[in-house]
Order: sequence, then C-alpha cells, then structure tokens
Amino acid sequence: MHRHFDGEIAELRQRIVAMGGLAEAMIHKALRSLLERREAYWDDIALMEEEVNELQIEIDDRAIHLTALQQPVGTDVRFLFMASRVASDLERVADQAVNICQNARILLEEPPLKPLIDLPILGGLAERMVHEGLDSLVRRDVALAQRVLEEERRVDALKDQVFRELLTYMMSDTSTISRALALILISRNLERVGDHATNIAEETIYLVEGRDVRHRHEEKLRLGRGGEPTRIGGNAETASSP
Repeated sequence: MHRHFDGEIAELRQRIVAMGGLAEAMIHKALRSLLERREAYWDDIALMEEEVNELQIEIDDRAIHLTALQQPVGTDVRFLFMASRVASDLERVADQAVNICQNARILLEEPPLKPLIDLPILGGLAERMVHEGLDSLVRRDVALAQRVLEEERRVDALKDQVFRELLTYMMSDTSTISRALALILISRNLERVGDHATNIAEETIYLVEGRDVRHRHEEKLRLGRGGEPTRIGGNAETASSP
C-alpha cells in the first residue's frame, strides 16, 4: 500500500512538471511572437493553455483524492497541500502568456516603437525563474528556491526601468501612447510571471523545511527599496518611502 502511495505521489509530481513545462513554453513562444512580430505562435499558445487548464483540474482532483484516502502525514501531506497551489500559480503563468499575446496584437498593427532591449532581458529572467522554481521543487533544493526569491528584485527593477523609458516616449509624442502602454502592460505581465515563480519557490521551502516564508521576502524587498518598518495599531508593518 505504501509503495502504491509513493507511486501516486510521483505521478502527481510528474503532472506538475508537465504543467510547468507547458507554462514555460507558452511564455517563451509569447516572447518570440513579440520579438519576431509574428502571430504564428498564437494558435500553439491557445492549445497549450487548454492543456494547462486540464492539468490543473487533474492535479487538484488527484491531490484531494490522495489526501482523503491515504491520510498522509509529514512531507507527504505538505506536498499534497502544496500541489494545488503550485498548479494554480502555473495556470496563472499560462494566463500571463495569453495576455502578452493580446498586448502584442496592438504592437503588430503599427510600426515598432523602439528596439526592444530591456523587455527581452526581463522576459528571459522571468522565464528562468519559472524553470528554476520548478527545478527547486523537483530536486527539493532550498538553495535554488532562495535564489529564485532573490531574483524578484531584478525583475522589479527591470519593470520600473521599462516603465520610465516608455513614459518619456508618451510624454514627448502622444502618437506613441497606445504602443507604449502595450509594452508597459507586457512588462507587468512578465513581472507577474516572476511573482508566480516566487510563489513556487516559497512552496519548495515549505515542502522541505516546513517553514512558511510567504510575504517575508517581500518585506525585505520593500526595506531594500528604502522602506522603513513602522508600527500601526501595535502591529509591525512596512512604510514605503515617498
């Protein structure tokens, strides 16, 4: 019976890996569509989104079934609780890929606004975070998961840099507004991809060490940007600098 349960856990893990591979591929194809100014990838992305959605339902069902029937403990019960949350994050990564394509549609209707330099770097970083987040989960590698958490700072900095540059375009020439806004939205889509990869890394730490580190690294990031901890109503909170 225990051997059968281990096999079920391994199968569930493989479903998560398959879902992650699809989500990662969707981001990659969405970025290629943007950089190559081609719609050819959009049909593939739509088909992969359907697979991702089906896998999310399957993973949720398997996790609930195993929890109800096997009554697991320790690491196994943490993995089953975590599986549905990771699947949810991966489904949202896939949604961001679709959003990138929708925003790219606006850009493909007009001449290029500018050479894309920072945005491909941001996209590559977000894509790598998803890959490393999943890798940390499969290998139960807390050090790699911690590295993913630290990379969030770079994603945020690049997104802010993209925004500042595009804002200057919009202020100097109103004809650029629709294209600049589309690029800003894509940078936010990629930031969200990084956020979901961060969530997966946090789940890895929870799985391996039983520590819930959600939101704690976010406080460190705010402090790194110049925020100061303050107390409001007796609770420690963070106040950002103006």
